[in-house]
Amino acid sequence: MHPIIRQGLIAPGGVAAAAIVAWVVLGTGSALVVASIGAAAVIGFHLWQLARISDWAASALDSDVPEGRGVWAQLLAAIYRRVRIRTAYERDLRQIIDRFQQASAAIPDGIVVLDAGNRIDWANPRALAQLGLDLRHDRRQPIVNLVRQPEFLRYLEAGDYGASIVVPSSRDAGRRLALQLVPFAADQKLLMSRDVTELEAVARIRRDFIANVSHELKTPLTVINGFIETLQDLDVDARQRARFLQLMMEQARNMQRLVADLLTLSALESDQNPLAEERFAVVPLLLALSADAKALSNGDHRIALDIGDAATVHGSREELASAFGNLVSNAVRYTPPAGTITLSWRVDPDGSGIFAVIDTGIGIAAEYLPRLTERFYRVDRSRSRATGGTGLGLAIVKHVLLRHQAELQVASERGKGSTFSIRLPPKRVERAPATADVAPKNGLASRSAGPVHRPDPRNRQR
Repeated sequence: MHPIIRQGLIAPGGVAAAAIVAWVVLGTGSALVVASIGAAAVIGFHLWQLARISDWAASALDSDVPEGRGVWAQLLAAIYRRVRIRTAYERDLRQIIDRFQQASAAIPDGIVVLDAGNRIDWANPRALAQLGLDLRHDRRQPIVNLVRQPEFLRYLEAGDYGASIVVPSSRDAGRRLALQLVPFAADQKLLMSRDVTELEAVARIRRDFIANVSHELKTPLTVINGFIETLQDLDVDARQRARFLQLMMEQARNMQRLVADLLTLSALESDQNPLAEERFAVVPLLLALSADAKALSNGDHRIALDIGDAATVHGSREELASAFGNLVSNAVRYTPPAGTITLSWRVDPDGSGIFAVIDTGIGIAAEYLPRLTERFYRVDRSRSRATGGTGLGLAIVKHVLLRHQAELQVASERGKGSTFSIRLPPKRVERAPATADVAPKNGLASRSAGPVHRPDPRNRQR
């Protein structure tokens, strides 16, 4: 016999025994009274326990299981154990869900869970931001009501989710999103979204770079090939031959400068090319830059040198000389004859070193300034090509300054000249003692600091 049944028969058995005793002692009437009262008490006790269980079942899920009496104690104890196990399972499940949501929030991609009807069931914060969703209002809404790009609608209807599609962001027209559906479970899908704006920009830059390099090489190669065919097919005199060879040499040098600048850019961007740190005096470098500017100008401009503070710079002298030289040669090339070009150096009160090139040249309109450091970008292609530049000079400046934690600042106005300033951080500049010799504004130094490296000014172009 089951223990519960055996325990449940104790009370009725007691009532029956009491009724038999009453019948023997007091007679049949008393026995019926005792049996009736006992039966009512047993039934009332069980009904009371059932009422308590019924009230508990109708209450909140986290309410306590009532304490049982008699035969109900074992039953309610068993229910209590099961409730505790269920609560533990629910707690573990909540922890799993919380960890999943925390992990999904850290994922750089957006995730949207869709049901069988492509309605939104859940989304992580990144998807909410990228797709402009709000789960408080958008849950159970069809995804097509909120992501309305025609490309996505065709993708959803086609049913081929092996690849992603790229669509413009509905929140920011300048951003691009890659969307891909991933079926999972029986009838659900994951909508993955990723911001690929930067990747698209890199791909565009790569395409433009290849096209620009091809274009820059095509012109000199065409010229050289034409002269070679002429020399092969025609009998030209010595004077023409010398002229053709000179023009071919110039085009070959243009290609050589382009390749050299491309190799320089590659080296500056390489992680395998650490910065060669050294300490060098800035005054000799400025004197060399001034001399280079005068040589490139060939007397067509007034070159002024304004050194406010002698200082020692920590960094790569070769790279900084290249960056400074690019700005100087650009100023010479873009300043009309009789114009003035000033090379300036000072140390700010905060310790920053400022090298500036101020010219009275043709200037640059404000809309072109943000793109000046792009590779092969030219404000005026015809004029830039005529000066013989590669279009990589300011890109080289940009990468040199990135390696030195420095900053390029440009102030220019069309027809009124330009100021290109390089700001070196205080940690790379050490102001010289007040007694140190400083070059006066006419560009003559009181003493020399030995040989200096002079970059070829013809090799740089804005």
